Amino acid sequence: MIDLGRLRALDAIARFGTVLAASEALHCTPSAVSQQLSKLEHETKTTLVEKDGRRLRLTDAGLLLAEHATRVLSAVDEAEAALAAHRDTVSGRLVIAAFPTACRALLPYALGRLAADHPQLSTGLVEGNPNVSLDELNRGRVDLAVLDDWPEVALRPPAGLAQIELGLDVADLLVPAGHRLADARYVMRSQVLRERWISALPGAICHDWLIRALPGVEPDFYVAEFETQITLVEAGLGVAMVPRLARPELPAGVRAVAVRPTPTRRVRVAWRTTATVRPAVLAAVSALQEAWDHYDTDDRNP
Repeated sequence: MIDLGRLRALDAIARFGTVLAASEALHCTPSAVSQQLSKLEHETKTTLVEKDGRRLRLTDAGLLLAEHATRVLSAVDEAEAALAAHRDTVSGRLVIAAFPTACRALLPYALGRLAADHPQLSTGLVEGNPNVSLDELNRGRVDLAVLDDWPEVALRPPAGLAQIELGLDVADLLVPAGHRLADARYVMRSQVLRERWISALPGAICHDWLIRALPGVEPDFYVAEFETQITLVEAGLGVAMVPRLARPELPAGVRAVAVRPTPTRRVRVAWRTTATVRPAVLAAVSALQEAWDHYDTDDRNP
């Protein structure tokens, strides 16, 4: 009988290509992965991997066994999740990855509810942009990912993930109180192309969205935190597009103006489909839905 641990090592090599990356995904040492592969080759009396520079390349036999390993390991994960569901106990360890705004606006409430309702569950939180969170979820390093996705950017989740939408988050234009548009009911995107812009850092999804939604805009200020962006707006240094979920109560020197077409992002929760019946995952999804309902963005309308 082929050992499951050795199949996991082969599956990780097939996914990530190097012993180091496979060991990180499996939370073990590179030598442990190499030993598992060597034992698997001895056990099957077949050469499964070959060196290809710094990477490992699966032989034809290795590719064949890796395909079967994927199905076997998926079935094992489903069996473990089904058993946990049968026990109907929300317990164990659950780690959530989330974009920064969600970490501040949604996760305190959601994690608090989980702690109060399910004391046997241990939780963790990792902040990161959606692309990093999806990668961590796909690699099995986190159990849930809270994602923001602008239509102009369009995240592409890998296969094998389930997801639900928490809701839509609208962004408004923030301008200094003395700005020419401060009292406008709304503005068209074309009206603000020549403004001095305060933007998220390059590589952040909100920065990528701004550049695509307003072609030709070249920000003068790149700031990671929305609170800091608002401080710069209040100082009269420029304007910023800030989602309502990310917006605290505005200071007296800042005005929010609606934008047309309305900038809208979808906030979603994703998890591996094999974990769908895991009670802890279902409890966390429910807590996040409740957190979204609790954090009403309507009172932040301009």
